Amino acid sequence: MILRHLYHDDLAQASYLVGCAATGEALIVDPNRDIQQYIDLAAREGLKITKVTETHIHADYVSGARELADATGAKLFLSKEGTDDWQYGFAKESGAELIGEGDVITVGNIKVDVLHTPGHTPEHISFLVTDTAGADKPMGIFTGDFVFVGDVGRPDLLEKAAGFANTMEDGARQLYHSLERFKKLEDFVQIWPGHGAGSPCGKALGAVPQSTIGYERLFNPALQFNAEQDFVDFILDAQPEPPVYFKQMKHVNKVGPALTRELNTPMQVGIDAIGPALTAGQPIVDLRPADQFARGYIPGTINIGWAKGFVTWAGWLLPFDRPFHVIADPENIDAIAQELRMIGLDTLENFFSPSIINEWKAAGHELATIEQVTVDRLDEIGDYQVVDVRGITEFEEGHIPGSRNLHLGYVGEQLDQVPSDKPIVFQCQTGRRSSIAASVAAAHGRNDIYNLVGGFSAWEKHGCPVETSEKAAAATS
Repeated sequence: MILRHLYHDDLAQASYLVGCAATGEALIVDPNRDIQQYIDLAAREGLKITKVTETHIHADYVSGARELADATGAKLFLSKEGTDDWQYGFAKESGAELIGEGDVITVGNIKVDVLHTPGHTPEHISFLVTDTAGADKPMGIFTGDFVFVGDVGRPDLLEKAAGFANTMEDGARQLYHSLERFKKLEDFVQIWPGHGAGSPCGKALGAVPQSTIGYERLFNPALQFNAEQDFVDFILDAQPEPPVYFKQMKHVNKVGPALTRELNTPMQVGIDAIGPALTAGQPIVDLRPADQFARGYIPGTINIGWAKGFVTWAGWLLPFDRPFHVIADPENIDAIAQELRMIGLDTLENFFSPSIINEWKAAGHELATIEQVTVDRLDEIGDYQVVDVRGITEFEEGHIPGSRNLHLGYVGEQLDQVPSDKPIVFQCQTGRRSSIAASVAAAHGRNDIYNLVGGFSAWEKHGCPVETSEKAAAATS
């Protein structure tokens, strides 16, 4: 058996190739939209992709299963589990075979048993893999978003992100029973999960790419419960805010993603395109580093630096239903477009070279700036309001006294809840998220805003007082 692990760092997303060396066949599990990587990998291994599948209707990235099957002629396998609300809308037209509990996929000498593992989503399935050429027991299990290293899939996304009311407690109870069955697998069975540390699909995912049933049974906090209600209370508590684009992803992956070869190629445009775009409500995103942006930017544009985390914050802040544009180096534009398409942001229309900043200034227009303030200079501002744009759990564990929590992803739509009678100091953990938040606030017309250099980390290093919420204090007592 040939097993290969592929990982997308920004999405903290894993996909897998499992192949049979004897027959030259390969199965791809949970592919993302960058399908060429799987085609190239199979070719390097001397394999032909004959089958493609996925564990569930994903919420955090656009699935590449449909497109990979289309490009390679492979057979597509999709879950038939769950209610009518959770059936794939494109299965018939794609010639997919629907699979569920008790079904088997064969890849040469490799046997893949399908297990229905609901809880994260109703239709979720996992794949138990046995290399029959040398064993009569399974080697491992592709768990998707069911079980992670050190965590399990969250059951609240359908309600919190996709808008399906009154589903998260039922999901938690389903998850408990799926885990009870899972814990009966033998200790040596390896766990090959769909995500790692940094993914919002759980609350404490480990950074190690794989584990075993035995290890997780001993040390995974979610597997320590013998009472259903205790587990439900635990798993629904302190889950991070789900990105707003998750709802869009669920819809796209259910009805069927567009094929990337049919999408437009972004075109480079000049200064005359800036005004019409902003007037039409089409965001322009400046991808320069935050410090460069703060020293001088075109008014009305926002900043999301082209660095780790870019695609996540783009998903929070950019529209899926109308065009948007970027300011970015031309040599990066293909990679940028591909990353945006990973989460279904397919409407990137045009791009501007970073030289547009100097052209704007040379044309007689003013550049805007965002004031940077250090902890030791805060008093110079006078009376101000600190807005902490971290997640609620981070905020509860420790925050600047008197600050108010407003998650970065909601700054644009909830900014009017912050009084406008005093300057705003935006703050996060290190200063990156707050830089983005300050640019969003400025684009929404707020003036007199600052970014706290070094964020909460700098505040703590200066020995300044810290408040902790009662909930967080109780958890550590």
